[in-house]
Amino acid sequence: MTRGKRPDIRLTITGKLGKMGCHRGHHVGETFDYDTERGRICPMALHCAFPYIDILRYGGTLPGQPEGTAEFCCSDADVAMVFKAEVIKEEE
Repeated sequence: MTRGKRPDIRLTITGKLGKMGCHRGHHVGETFDYDTERGRICPMALHCAFPYIDILRYGGTLPGQPEGTAEFCCSDADVAMVFKAEVIKEEE
């Protein structure tokens, strides 16, 4: 589903770096709809996610990443959760 003219974005936690658990309680495998579930996502992760989401929403690509996706980490030094942002195609 597309809200207005911006494509929908799904965030998925794909991994973690570090020995501690996420301070917000996130775990590998969680998925979020960026527009409707933003309040469930750690603010530190959202701060890191925004530039990538902006790039994807406006048709940009990131070097070395498949079109329509961006992988990034949150900024927590104790445990960096790895996120994948992806544009959701209308047929999904």
